[in-house]
Amino acid sequence: MSFNDIISAISAANPTFEPGHVWLAGAGPGDPRYLTLEVADALSKADSIVYDALVSPQVLALAGDAELHFAGKRGGKPSATQENITALLIELARTRKKVLRLKGGDPFIFGRGGEEAEALVNAGVPFRILPGLTSSLAALASARIPATMRGISRSITLATGHAAGTDEDLDWRALAKVGEPIVVYMGIKMIGEITRLLIEGGLPAETPVAVIMSATTPDERLLTATLATVEAEVERQDFAAPALIVIGDIVSMRQVLTAEVPR
Repeated sequence: MSFNDIISAISAANPTFEPGHVWLAGAGPGDPRYLTLEVADALSKADSIVYDALVSPQVLALAGDAELHFAGKRGGKPSATQENITALLIELARTRKKVLRLKGGDPFIFGRGGEEAEALVNAGVPFRILPGLTSSLAALASARIPATMRGISRSITLATGHAAGTDEDLDWRALAKVGEPIVVYMGIKMIGEITRLLIEGGLPAETPVAVIMSATTPDERLLTATLATVEAEVERQDFAAPALIVIGDIVSMRQVLTAEVPR
């Protein structure tokens, strides 16, 4: 069976994308090769696509003739409000469009997919959820950092870092005491505060850290450091969002798994 045959079979098996419906979909970490086949099929069928800042141009290029609506958020920059985005989804659906809400990663992992689904329920708009490959796990695998590994990690925490140091913040000191790997989304600007709190919580200053910027895209960059040195390295190497911070002994496996194979 050819690849086109596989796509055709999946398309035929998928529910019909009805006018007036919204599909909340995950576009994966950036590169189109990480799209699920279901989301790729939806791209070809949508009338309107409402997309995030983390959806790459290469993914949007697969959208055919659909009208595109940018609804990205960027910290510290003019951005669409969540209320405006949900209102747009409802408006497009009520004009009988087949609406694809396309988010980086997975819509239910720090993607506000739950909020948007709830708004659609309240508005009486039919919807589906199309899962995507969440950015953190894809980025780690691409960087040869195992998210879990026997003898090193038994669990992993996915955390958001944008509220570090505020009243809405996580208890980083408590997370430090767990002693398991942490992957931080949206934390690059607050990396100094996050590392300070983790060290105060008892995580050793020499704990390995990796920062992965623009994972899986042509702009991907990666640095490794320690909890004590990573803030300075991020500044020295001019790392910026979008970036994931990986904290824990799993980071040390990258050196093992990227070693040159003996001939």
